[in-house]
Amino acid sequence: MAVDLKGMTPKQLQKLAEDVAKEIAKRASKQRDAAMKAASKAAKEHGFDLTELLGEAPKKRGRKKAATKKAPLPAKYKNPKDASQTWSGRGRQPEWYKAAIASGKSAKSLEI
Repeated sequence: MAVDLKGMTPKQLQKLAEDVAKEIAKRASKQRDAAMKAASKAAKEHGFDLTELLGEAPKKRGRKKAATKKAPLPAKYKNPKDASQTWSGRGRQPEWYKAAIASGKSAKSLEI
């Protein structure tokens, strides 16, 4: 299958290069899968599980799961002027907290 590269535009060459890279990755993946199946089959023939021989489970390929969001920390401090404004004590200090501390209040007095 001869491809005339000289007659192709740069855009066509780029598309061809992308297609070749995708095909190479697909074939390498198929070869890895076949090798894993063969290794697993050989291990079973000898009475072992492949994970016993490798010491860990084979790594799964594919998309990573999206990071799960952690629940917010419970509030530790509240604004004495507006109880709906709270702060967990971590991260940036809110302006109302800074103002209260600057006016002479103690952090202990702002605790919930």
